[in-house]
Amino acid sequence: MAKNGSETDPAAARRAPAGAAVLREDKTAAIRAAVFEELAAVGFARMSIEGIARRAGVGKTAVYRRWRSKLHLVLDVVSAVAVAGMPTPDTGSLHGDVRMLLEVAARALRHPMAAQIIPDLLAEAARSPELADALKGALHDSQEGVATAMLARAAERGEIPAGADGRLALDLLTGPLYWRLLVVRDELPPGYLDELSAAVVSALARP
Repeated sequence: MAKNGSETDPAAARRAPAGAAVLREDKTAAIRAAVFEELAAVGFARMSIEGIARRAGVGKTAVYRRWRSKLHLVLDVVSAVAVAGMPTPDTGSLHGDVRMLLEVAARALRHPMAAQIIPDLLAEAARSPELADALKGALHDSQEGVATAMLARAAERGEIPAGADGRLALDLLTGPLYWRLLVVRDELPPGYLDELSAAVVSALARP
């Protein structure tokens, strides 16, 4: 590393245009991981760029090179995880697709870090319209496309009427899990995901 704390090494500096900073992927990954750890440890309101940088083992400058504030950093990280986290199921049946999505969602919500971070961010969103809009896009709108595509395939197979509401499907899928795992904080009883899958499919199949 250069003596002035730059992220560029001599070889990279020769390849990069004059004045350009080379953002090392290992540092970016460390910062992203530190965001979740810091959110779980202290919450959004008390989280700071200094704390994130310390946890990631980098200087504050390395964080500010990538994001201009902790809000933008959190929004970027949460959005990236939300987009990557929900698969597009194609099991050949609506019940199989619903069951797969429920399994993935339940596993994510059971994670200790998610159980701490999600309620905290939603509470903070009540005070921050920008955060509220971003969370809506990350946690709902980005997943609605997955649900809509799933329903379109089910309609093509004749399992449900055409034009089923993807937003309603997503509410039916995730609402009960969020309530039970993050609000009530209760475990899912044996067979719960199978029963919920059947209930969701039945509701969507109604004309």
